Amino acid sequence: MRPLGWRPSPLFVLCVIVPTVAAFLYFAVFASDVYVSEARFVVRSPSKAAATSLGQVLGGAGLSGVTEESNAVVEYLESRAALADADRDGLLTRAYSAQGVSRFDRFGGLLPANRERFFDYYLGKVEVEPDTTTQVLHLTVSAFGAAEARAINERLLQRSEALVNRLSSRARSDAVTAAEDEARTAQARARDAAVRLAAYRNRAGIIDPEKEAEARLQGIAKLEDERVAARTQLQQMEAFTPEASQIPYLRTQIATLDREIARRRSGIAGGRSSLSAAAARYQVLLLDSELAAKNLAAALASLQDAHAEARRKRAYVERIAPPSLPDYPIRPRRLGGILAVLVLGLLAWGILTVLLAGVREHREG
Repeated sequence: MRPLGWRPSPLFVLCVIVPTVAAFLYFAVFASDVYVSEARFVVRSPSKAAATSLGQVLGGAGLSGVTEESNAVVEYLESRAALADADRDGLLTRAYSAQGVSRFDRFGGLLPANRERFFDYYLGKVEVEPDTTTQVLHLTVSAFGAAEARAINERLLQRSEALVNRLSSRARSDAVTAAEDEARTAQARARDAAVRLAAYRNRAGIIDPEKEAEARLQGIAKLEDERVAARTQLQQMEAFTPEASQIPYLRTQIATLDREIARRRSGIAGGRSSLSAAAARYQVLLLDSELAAKNLAAALASLQDAHAEARRKRAYVERIAPPSLPDYPIRPRRLGGILAVLVLGLLAWGILTVLLAGVREHREG
């Protein structure tokens, strides 16, 4: 037993009594009540398959989690942009700088107020926890009044919904714009190819060189039939009636047919202005026109798909639990805080006592 006149050592007073008394005064007198509002939501899109347990529950409506947008919401809520958007009308400034809040707890109570310190203070009052299993986001907001906590939570949730809508609209707009640009380019190419083909037809005076060649070949075949008939008749006359007056005429007719057949054949192939040369140029222009038409059809189909995908792929915030209105403050834990300071003080006192005792023994030794 310690003597009745025992007095605590200065080290015990410094490490245990002073911190415990300070903690008692703070938690019992100065600390302001803190209310916590909680909201749960998930970012959804009907374009992806549900993979998680919650996604399977919502999968009946064709809904799924959107990891990219969820990560964007988390980053946004922990950014200065979220603070600026939510505090445009001074909602957060009034809630955290109210004169009714303890000077130790309110913003600007002990340190000069500026936007950088306000952002650090904001990060201490707002917490976003994503659940990797269910992809649900938990948003908790601490404030010194129940109504203020819920109002700030609601404001941040509205700003998050606006962000997701903006990102979704931007993605859909970019996809449709790209498809429209591709369709316009394909349409211009198809138009140019058709114009070049029409101009060549007008310049050459031929609609289709292949059909024209086929018609000319048919004409040449008829002339050759006439030449065969004339030669047969000439051979018969030379054999049986060599003095016939028609023999010179038949020879002249055969020579004329030979020249005509040769002329027509040269018009089909052999010369720079022949149908074969025209057909080669025509085939190149026709192939360009057909390829341009196919590309245009593919681009229009892609544009139609892009519009359908844009109508279907809409990311949005689905509220699972709206911002709650706290019934009572859950912070600070006054008794727990005092006991924690007392225990930590006793540990510090015990460690320092042992260290000081070792130092004294070392000096005395």
